Amino acid sequence: MSRKDAGFGRMAPWYRALEFLAFGGDLERARFEYLGRLSGCSDILLLGEGDGRCAARLAALAPQARILCVDSSPGMIERARRRLGGNPRVSFACADVRTFTPEPGRFDAVATLFLLDCFDAGDVATVVGSVGRALRPGAPWLFADFVLPARGMARVRARAWLRVLYTFFRWETGLAVSSLPPSEEILGREGWKVAESRELQRGLLRTALLRR
Repeated sequence: MSRKDAGFGRMAPWYRALEFLAFGGDLERARFEYLGRLSGCSDILLLGEGDGRCAARLAALAPQARILCVDSSPGMIERARRRLGGNPRVSFACADVRTFTPEPGRFDAVATLFLLDCFDAGDVATVVGSVGRALRPGAPWLFADFVLPARGMARVRARAWLRVLYTFFRWETGLAVSSLPPSEEILGREGWKVAESRELQRGLLRTALLRR
């Protein structure tokens, strides 16, 4: 197990409280904003699922769906398993999403919720490419992440928060990156376009439904 995975495992019991102290309920709002758009899906891929909150909500919203949760932290997966209570429609894979190779054409939806900001541009491109091949035609991509507003005090505030967050996660988990990758630009190059979006925390958080 890498230092990063072990670090996230140690954080698992208090991760929700930590994010609430920092941002209130806005991280959870960003994760849940468009989950209802997946209610009719049958095979959903959740990458970097974490403690299982999204999987639990999605299992209720999409009662016919099979959900595969991929996370590199055994501690987070164990917490998610307990939250799901043995739901037979939800399965778990402990894997690095950068090397995880899902079956081509298997899924009709994917979600990366506060995941891609953990990687550099090259790794994001790798994930976007492999996930794209795993999706059926017309499948939506749910995206939520930290972003840097274009200008003004919102940008100054966001820079300060991002500096704090990257410093904390580098100290706690050994996270290698220290700045946001151009995730939305990379998605756009692969043909993904924003169908719906919402910003929170004065533009620091963005959640979107993408299609191609």
